[in-house]
Amino acid sequence: MEPSFSLADIEAAHARIAPHIKRTPLVRSDALSDRLGRNVYLKAELFQKTGAFKVRGAFNKMLGLTPEQRAVGVVAVSGGNHAQAVAYVGRKLGVKTVVFMPHTTPRNYVDATRGYGAEIVFVRDANEGFERQDGYVAQGWVSVHPFTDSLVMAGQGTTGLEIVEDVPQLTDCITSIGGGGLISGVAVAIKGRLPKARVWGVETLGADCMSRALAAGKPVQMPAITSMARTLGAPAASEETLAIVQRYVESVTVVTDAEALAALAFLLERTKMLTELAASCTLVAADRLKAQLGEHVVLLLCGGNMGLADLCQATLKPAS
Repeated sequence: MEPSFSLADIEAAHARIAPHIKRTPLVRSDALSDRLGRNVYLKAELFQKTGAFKVRGAFNKMLGLTPEQRAVGVVAVSGGNHAQAVAYVGRKLGVKTVVFMPHTTPRNYVDATRGYGAEIVFVRDANEGFERQDGYVAQGWVSVHPFTDSLVMAGQGTTGLEIVEDVPQLTDCITSIGGGGLISGVAVAIKGRLPKARVWGVETLGADCMSRALAAGKPVQMPAITSMARTLGAPAASEETLAIVQRYVESVTVVTDAEALAALAFLLERTKMLTELAASCTLVAADRLKAQLGEHVVLLLCGGNMGLADLCQATLKPAS
């Protein structure tokens, strides 16, 4: 299966959304370079608007709405960063937003999403949310899917363009995977600009839908999301994100919450960046892949929206 978007689409997305987003810093880390024995750089998407990369895809999708579509509104399903991104972009563009959120969503995500002006509807889980949003779509609302949308994936891919521009000598990029939208966009961008550069994926155990899909050769429905890395908790990969990962990504490493939490602590202590587990897991993967990595490695720190309550809870009890 060919991707539904191209490098040209990502380049067009970058020009379209540039006035609305931050170009996040990419910095070399001495501490991580010493730890891994090669040049290690951090793409700090945790400093993006709303605290994660998701606004890139949301802006690329919603800037393309017709006046008629804007007059009705958009609907999304998310218990994390996508919810905040859609709500934020909706406020900036004057578009009404409805977000279906699992009832277990951490309070910081709920408060931020509501603060940006979205109407929140609580549901049992993401599967129920996707079922219920169909009724809105039937009435003319536009669905902004968190990863299975060519405009969203192209928007996320702009992160990859910036990485290549800032580190043209790039040999490896390690990126986390939820449903696969970010790594799909990043991989198409990086491989389009630097064909010899390699992209590696990482998931946490209990939020590992892509690894399960790769093993089965088709998308696999997660029975439940048990990882503390909730922002990686997609119920299943899509046919397209699976196909892109199969084609462009070297491998997907699955790490534990405990490993990701230890990496989070190291990043906070040594770089002063407080990431989510969905971002700190890239360091765990880098440690495991060390022997295979080249001289210039970028860890994509996709977000930093871990609430204080969740952080304290995670440090007070053993992670599985």
